[in-house]
Amino acid sequence: MRNKTILITGGTGSLGQHLVKRILKKNPRKVIVYSRGELLQVEMHRKYQNEKQLRFFIGDIREKTRLEMALRGVDIVIHCAALKHVDVAEYNPFESIKTNVVGTQNVIEGAIRQGVEKVISISSDKAVDPANLYGATKLCADKLIENAGSYAGRNGTKFATIRFGNFWGSSGSVVPYFEKLKKDGAEYLPITDYEMTRFFIQPDEAVTRILEAVKLMKGGEIFCPKMTSLKIVDVAKRIAPNMPTREVGIRKGERLHEKMLTSAEIALTYARKNFYIVNGSGKKVSKNFVYSSENHLEGEV
Repeated sequence: MRNKTILITGGTGSLGQHLVKRILKKNPRKVIVYSRGELLQVEMHRKYQNEKQLRFFIGDIREKTRLEMALRGVDIVIHCAALKHVDVAEYNPFESIKTNVVGTQNVIEGAIRQGVEKVISISSDKAVDPANLYGATKLCADKLIENAGSYAGRNGTKFATIRFGNFWGSSGSVVPYFEKLKKDGAEYLPITDYEMTRFFIQPDEAVTRILEAVKLMKGGEIFCPKMTSLKIVDVAKRIAPNMPTREVGIRKGERLHEKMLTSAEIALTYARKNFYIVNGSGKKVSKNFVYSSENHLEGEV
């Protein structure tokens, strides 16, 4: 990141803010926060008012002209912007498509036109064999990024994807929800299903993996960091060990477990120290390998 200009879409989000904090320590030429939320930008600007390398750009990834203006002179794009809540996507389906799919294509086209060196897109385990619209839009975004290099040419912009599970403590995570219920003195913590599992990663570790993937990427890879998973009921016990829990049933679009890789991707997956990489290099994984939250539980791996 040294002497590079980095643009972060959705840079005022929880992951974006962790990225900004870390990247500013690496002596970049400039860090551009690109997002549509004025209030969050103002609050973030106040927090970093002495950081001369930091810039704020109000804009939406749905808007090609504005996005392309922001991409001028940029070396690296970290594409975090998305509509990420499963229930919001179900109720506002085409809005999710416009942001997560069309917006990603706008990032691709703008990056190619402006000669950006590298683009890494943040994806989700819900993109694997999707059971809801949010997952389907992220699958489309993954496919767009995976094949974007075909349009950029051999010496053009390099594109890659990195998939994560849940960011511990982020706004979309169950963690702050449980913490609020505990603070408010709720009678119990609601558990969708006592067998439900999810992958979790600390935001600081996620940032480390993103920066590592930017260094490793050659173009077309899907990086899946090695993560352990937890039962949701165990998450509840960690947050509020003395509170009772109650099983409330699975909601529309939810699954008991999440996968990081499809069966088709396994055939193209290689293992490295911190990643499983589709279309990458390293040690080929077994054809029977499964990267799913029910068989990567913490303490059992």
